[in-house]
Amino acid sequence: MVRMYTFVPGEYYHIYSRGTEKRIIFIDESDYKRFVKLLFLCNGQKPVDSRKYKGLSFVESVDKVGKDKENLVYIGAYCLMPNHFHLLIRERDPAGVSIFMRKLLTAYSMYFNTKYGRKGRLFESSYQSMHADYDEYLKYLFAYIHLNPLKIVDPNWKEGVRDKKKAIEYLSQYRFSSFLDYADVKRDVEIILSKDQFPNYFPSRADFLAGMFDWITYAKDNPLHGDNSIEKVGLSI
Repeated sequence: MVRMYTFVPGEYYHIYSRGTEKRIIFIDESDYKRFVKLLFLCNGQKPVDSRKYKGLSFVESVDKVGKDKENLVYIGAYCLMPNHFHLLIRERDPAGVSIFMRKLLTAYSMYFNTKYGRKGRLFESSYQSMHADYDEYLKYLFAYIHLNPLKIVDPNWKEGVRDKKKAIEYLSQYRFSSFLDYADVKRDVEIILSKDQFPNYFPSRADFLAGMFDWITYAKDNPLHGDNSIEKVGLSI
């Protein structure tokens, strides 16, 4: 996908990337944890040598870097899937998104290739993005990103979720997204997010859970929104 725009400070973007040839990029739990750690480590002005944080827990890594580091971007939501990931980002400074994504994908690719003894490109492209340029679209991106893990148990989830209670229970057990951080589950990794830099669509846990499934209705009522259509992401496991 060719971007027809440049990233602008203050604007919101849906960033996503998939493993080359749809390959699995998170093979075991430690891979997910490494990527989550890198979301914090790479979001800073200083270069990152991830080898210095090998063997350190997320909390230990945060303590070593410092909680008051100057971020490149603001992260509002994320979700890691077996062969792809989603990020909801707000540009902070010019080139912040580009620098952050280059650091993130390079650091994780180096880690993955070293661990699994492979060479070459890990992701099918550097990354792709969509500009969340109006409020309704931005709001429902929170739902779309956080609902993604349902693909693992229900490939047809976009057509409708029959048992919403069961779906929420599943999402509540999925640790590699920011769903739990919006569901008021206190976690150390919540420091990755800059919630105050995004509209307060979900002032309470109840509001967040109630709004989760509105995306499905929204997508059906608005099947195409030009290049900004959520449906055009087309990522699958």
